[in-house]
Amino acid sequence: MEIADDWLARVRITNLAGIRAAAEALRDAARDTAGLRVAVTDNIASAKPMRDAEGAVLAGEVFGADADQCWWTMPHLALTSPLPMACRFESEPFWCNASGFHTRSANPLLDNIDLSRFRERALTSAAIVTPIHLPFGQIGAASFLSPNRDADDLSAPFEAHGEALALLARVFVASFVKITERRSADVGATVLSKREVECLRWAAAGKTNDEIAIILGLKRTTIRFHIRTAAEKLNAVNRDQALFKAAQLGFLGTLR
Repeated sequence: MEIADDWLARVRITNLAGIRAAAEALRDAARDTAGLRVAVTDNIASAKPMRDAEGAVLAGEVFGADADQCWWTMPHLALTSPLPMACRFESEPFWCNASGFHTRSANPLLDNIDLSRFRERALTSAAIVTPIHLPFGQIGAASFLSPNRDADDLSAPFEAHGEALALLARVFVASFVKITERRSADVGATVLSKREVECLRWAAAGKTNDEIAIILGLKRTTIRFHIRTAAEKLNAVNRDQALFKAAQLGFLGTLR
């Protein structure tokens, strides 16, 4: 499947009123090119479903989930289904069934995910899945499913259309999050120094100020100063919150 600029433009949301049309475009692209249905969420950790400007649940109103497949009403799925679980450890599109996860490059982390009772827990026999890693550590996911619930081999549509569908899903979900996000606008202006990030990374690894001082060859009071300054920049009330906010903004993964 080749992605035309028209498809990308149609699934990109630029205002609240355009959410439903973009969702319909994603649905149509999956159906018309690959013969697949769509199930999508902007946050696998939240039970809150994606809605259009009028408040309609997209999963039911647009993507056409069956009455007995209302997955957005089952918050336990985020913890029990192998699909969202795999999205925490994989960033590229993959397809999966009861026999395993099928990725374009090996990912040993997926080998430890329990696939027992796959259909019962995943609500499908097979799925093409696009993990969508977003700002602040949020993870979205789009699943492309066969209309035939018994179909357990999606290798052919994955090879032919997986990357293209993944691109459309990422554009749709990322633009949905931007349009509906309500975070403080000043978080984008947060800038930490390299030394502050070093101190926070070692603190996140469980090191005390004394231990960090030895590792970095600095005084304990200097470590305390850098962590306190970082916390102030992050508008954090304590060390734990500073580490949490730094992780959400990606600072703890910037050093090698």
